[in-house]
Amino acid sequence: MLYTQNRTEQRKFLAKAWQKFLDKKILDPLEDQLTRVIEIHPEYHTLIQNIESDYFPEQGEVNPFLHINLHLSLREQLSINQPHGIKEIYQKILNKCSDVHEAEHQMMDCIAEMIFSAQKNNAAMDHQAYIRCLEQKSN
Repeated sequence: MLYTQNRTEQRKFLAKAWQKFLDKKILDPLEDQLTRVIEIHPEYHTLIQNIESDYFPEQGEVNPFLHINLHLSLREQLSINQPHGIKEIYQKILNKCSDVHEAEHQMMDCIAEMIFSAQKNNAAMDHQAYIRCLEQKSN
């Protein structure tokens, strides 16, 4: 259910997975991945239950639902090494900052930039720009 264009359905899925985790219920593999990300973000623990909230980046707000999904997207990319070479770039960034969570956040900035640019320009995502952004962070 996570892979839907419906914002409310995506948020309900995250909130339900988090509640199952808190209730110590058995999680399916995707729920387990989600709750691992939520767990390392204590600032989101209470926000996850409020699926109707809006978040405004221009006011310095971080959308916890988007943030969690960016973590998952990056982890999926790393697991299959797509785009090709991303694992090596990740390792360079990790060697630079010595913190897995921080390395992911640096790389997620590039994903977010690619998505924002595509939406702003009503264009396809520029994967070459994404790789260039990642490479800059790795140097």
